[in-house]
Amino acid sequence: MASLLKEYLLSRDLEEAHRSIKELEVVHFHHELIYEAIVMTLEALNEQTEEAICALFKSLDETCIVSPDQMEQGFRRVYEDMTDIVLDIPLAYSILDRFVQRCQRAGFLSDALIKDLPSRGRKRFVSEGDGGRIKPVNLLARDF
Repeated sequence: MASLLKEYLLSRDLEEAHRSIKELEVVHFHHELIYEAIVMTLEALNEQTEEAICALFKSLDETCIVSPDQMEQGFRRVYEDMTDIVLDIPLAYSILDRFVQRCQRAGFLSDALIKDLPSRGRKRFVSEGDGGRIKPVNLLARDF
C-alpha cells in the first residue's frame, strides 16, 4: 500500500490510484490504506501532500471504493497512535488538525469523527531569569 500511495503522490492520477486499490482486493483492510496515507501526510510536513491525500480520500468516498466505516476506522487508528507518532513527528498534532479541517471542508468526514480529534494542550515553561513568569512556547517547523 505504501508504494501505491507514493506512486499516487508522484503522479496525482486518481484513476490509476482507484484501479490499484481495487486490484489489491482487500476491502476489509482499506482502513490500513487510510491509516498509512494519513501517517505519510504527517511525515511529509507539507500542505501539498495534505491536499493530494485529501483529494484521494474524497474521490475514494465519492466512488464508494472505501466505505465510510473503513475511512473512519483509518482515522481513528491514527488518533489512537498519536502519542507514539508525535515522538517521531513533533508537529503531528498541528498537522493532523489542519488535515482534518481540510477533509471536513471537503465533506467526507462525520461530525463525530471530527469531534474526537485528539489535541494536545499547549505546554508552558518557566525559565530562570524571567521572574517566574510563565511563557507560552511558540514552535516553528524550523525549530526541529
